[in-house]
Amino acid sequence: MLRLLNIEFIKLWNNRSSKVLILAYFILLTSIALIAAIKFDIGPIQFHLAEQGIFDFPYIWHFNTYVAGTLKFFLAIVIVSMMANEYSNKTIKQNLIDGLSKKEFIASKFITVSAFALISTLFVFIITLILGLSFSDNTEAYHVFSDTEYLLAFFVKLVGFFSICLFLGILVKRSAFALGFLFVWYVIEKIAYGLIRWEISATQDNWENITRFFPLESMSNLIKEPATRLGAAKELAKQVGEEFNFDYAVHWYEIVIVLAWTSLFIYWSYKLLKKRDL
Repeated sequence: MLRLLNIEFIKLWNNRSSKVLILAYFILLTSIALIAAIKFDIGPIQFHLAEQGIFDFPYIWHFNTYVAGTLKFFLAIVIVSMMANEYSNKTIKQNLIDGLSKKEFIASKFITVSAFALISTLFVFIITLILGLSFSDNTEAYHVFSDTEYLLAFFVKLVGFFSICLFLGILVKRSAFALGFLFVWYVIEKIAYGLIRWEISATQDNWENITRFFPLESMSNLIKEPATRLGAAKELAKQVGEEFNFDYAVHWYEIVIVLAWTSLFIYWSYKLLKKRDL
């Protein structure tokens, strides 16, 4: 496994664009800390984002993993480019000539995307811990490590999303077209989501039982938006006669759905590569 991972990291590190994107991704993850510096002073109105509780334990685990999840597209570009370069530089053919089997080749790619996801998760864990201990009023162990299941959800979400990117990179062979295909896929899911919600919710309230099985939607469901969970948002909603009763928890069946899609995309990647004459 280490041999396969080493081969992939050598390829990535020798590619200037991949190196820049990877560094940019982790720099942006670090920049989550800059949110603490956001202040608005408009006359008597003073607003300091860090004072709204976004860095309080245990809420910060939810907030940081959600924000970090939006940055995954930087590594998506790296992954589809990684596959495109294999075809354009003919390194995939050379690897197979040198004795690497197609199964080992797919395994090396999956290990690489899993490593990216694991490193990202550890990175977010360290940043969150530092910010939380710096800004949170309650630093008791129980509060500090409550809601850390969002880290597991973040890891599974990244592995699932990167597996889709890997599959599209093998399917399309061109990074720009693969990313375009990913965007079209996203749009199709959103249109289907809207149609199903409109058609079914008129007669019954179980439309989510269908849409939660969409690949990208299932990954999005792992970490729901955290804004409405804030006390300030709830108070504002009460003032206009609304009340937020959303389910923010990470559910085991949501993780299972994403893991099932991950397995399918890796399997399809292997089958696609196996059938191709390289």
